[in-house]
Amino acid sequence: MSATKAMFPSVRALSRRASLTTAGLVLVFVGAVALRVADPLPIKALREFVFDSFERWSPREYRDAGVRVVDIDDQSLERIGQWPWPRSMVAALIDRLGAAGAAAIGVDVVFAEPDRSPPTMTDAWRDNDTILAQAIHRTPTALGIVLGPRTTAHPTPAWGLATEGADVGPRLDAFAGAIQNLPVLQNAASGFGVLNFVPDHDGVVRTMPLLFRVGGDFYPSLPLELLRVAERASTYVIKGSGASGFSALGEDAGMNGLLVGKREVPTDANARVTFYDTGYEPQRTIPAWQILDGSLGPDALAGKIVLIGASAGGLNDRVATPSRPLVTGTEVDAQILEQMLLGTMLRRPNWMTGAELIWLATLCGLLMLFLARVGPVLAAALGGATVALSAVVSWVAFRRLGLLFDPVYPALGAAALYLAQSRLFFLRTDKDRRQLKNAFEHYLPPQLLGAMAKDASLLRLGGEVRDMSILFCDIRGFTSRAETMDAQALTHFANGFFTPMTERVMARGGTVDKYIGDCLMAFWNAPLPEPRHAEYAVRAALDISTTLVGLNARWRADAMRTGGTFAPVAVGIGIASGPCCVGNIGSERRFNYSVLGDDVNLASRLESQTKVYGVPIIVSEATQATIRHFAALELDLLRVKGKSQPHRIFAVLGDEAAAAEPWFVPLAERHRAMLADFRAGNFMAVRQHLLRLRVTAPETLRVLYRLYEERIERFGTAAPAADWDGVMVAETK
Repeated sequence: MSATKAMFPSVRALSRRASLTTAGLVLVFVGAVALRVADPLPIKALREFVFDSFERWSPREYRDAGVRVVDIDDQSLERIGQWPWPRSMVAALIDRLGAAGAAAIGVDVVFAEPDRSPPTMTDAWRDNDTILAQAIHRTPTALGIVLGPRTTAHPTPAWGLATEGADVGPRLDAFAGAIQNLPVLQNAASGFGVLNFVPDHDGVVRTMPLLFRVGGDFYPSLPLELLRVAERASTYVIKGSGASGFSALGEDAGMNGLLVGKREVPTDANARVTFYDTGYEPQRTIPAWQILDGSLGPDALAGKIVLIGASAGGLNDRVATPSRPLVTGTEVDAQILEQMLLGTMLRRPNWMTGAELIWLATLCGLLMLFLARVGPVLAAALGGATVALSAVVSWVAFRRLGLLFDPVYPALGAAALYLAQSRLFFLRTDKDRRQLKNAFEHYLPPQLLGAMAKDASLLRLGGEVRDMSILFCDIRGFTSRAETMDAQALTHFANGFFTPMTERVMARGGTVDKYIGDCLMAFWNAPLPEPRHAEYAVRAALDISTTLVGLNARWRADAMRTGGTFAPVAVGIGIASGPCCVGNIGSERRFNYSVLGDDVNLASRLESQTKVYGVPIIVSEATQATIRHFAALELDLLRVKGKSQPHRIFAVLGDEAAAAEPWFVPLAERHRAMLADFRAGNFMAVRQHLLRLRVTAPETLRVLYRLYEERIERFGTAAPAADWDGVMVAETK
């Protein structure tokens, strides 16, 4: 694949990528809908957490619905005696409630066994159970029963039952049997209701079943039965799905509600209502002792529906609810009854699941269409807006309509679509970057490729001025060497040389600009900033020299093995530092990332001067200023071709370790003294210095000192001219 194709995909490729993205989003969308249909417990728990939070943030406003709780509290036990009370005492309590005008009385206690308390002296001819039964018979009282998993009693219903629409039996909470009251008590009551609560998976009571099933019979909860007794109704009318002659779209088969007398009670498909707590309200509760001692006002209970229950410690009639960890079961019953009387219900009708599926499909479907066409930032905004919209719709439905509309699945669906789009976008972008890298990694340095991947503006024409270091590395005698090789061998040789040298440059943070025949050009401090660019350029030059020693050894061994001739390879390296313009240079249609400036030309001139001075590395004065701790010697004060100002040039012999060698310090001192006498015109002293330097200097400097000897011979013994400044003029570029 060409670089152009990698950077600018075809219309067909773009269309294929868009199709793949859309297909991926469709799979996520289908998965979100399937997950909603399955409705696993972890997400159901998250939905319950949201609804619980709504109830805590906005509890039901208390309005007096005429429901009271007569509480057998700790103070009542202190005044009257420990529990259980004689049933004659319970009878007295019921009689007083009836006399006070209670519309219906519910007893949140099961009297399953005969009373063991002795009768009072005044009622010695009657047992306590008979006394209680007579009191129950005189008043509109409903007793409680407890359903269980074992087949025990199967109470005879005290109500009629009519059903409209679908059979709701399979959706009801089912039990095997019941623990009921003594027959004498149960037969005397106006009705009886179930006391069971059915907590959710976490033990919290969020809903109350209004109907239960034992075998083929349906039994009401105590609050529902109290409503029937208070309404003086004889029959429950069950409204199943389709009861009105048609089914709502997406309707879940089950219950729609109940008709009790003229009062309609909406339920979910499982005949449940949601407990919507007001919190504790003192007006709702009356201590039992106030009823028994007559201290309560005469009209306090007229027309009220009363539940008798116990909150005293040790009686264990407490449950956990979404807003409170411990609430008496009697108070929960009372609040459920209030909700039915006031119509302030939190509802999840049996069509809610279908509506939520439609909402999920619509919202996520629209989001999916947009996400397939936008980038990650806009995708995040759209995903966040979808989550926020679902939350707002759910909150408004809760506050204004009393509907529990699930915001979790649309939010999770939007999040899943966004994450999928982001992942697909990342994979697509990563693939584009890899294609770009594969196309250009042979032409551009890794640093530039990384910078281009992060900032596309680097692909535009233009540049900036930076302080940089430039290196030119040239193979000595390349032309004569090329005359002895065919094209294939010459290419093999050049690649074998440039590959390790390029690696040395890049290892020191350099950018290879270009290969000019037998010359390598590189620079430092672009595209990534590097404050120590001059030092790294010099270290790269020293690495090249060291690497060349190994290459020559390998080439010598290859020549000996094949019987060929071997000529050592030498290089010249010039380095200059200074302000340069670096960037994309060329035309609008084609450009290179390169560098321009006077110091670029100077580095090239210094590379060519290595042949004159016989040293492998020459650096400019600006470069030398940053490597004073290296082993470097000033070579000359030179005016190079094309420059009017002279430059101090330096030979680099080694790094800081070489500068610490015993031979270097005296050599450097005598070398400086030689240069000082030369520029002062004291040629006799220069001769003396050169005699000693030629003996002690390393082989690398022999050409340099022979050059100075030749200069002295040319000048002769005469004193230099008055305008003598020691500046040499380069004869070649």
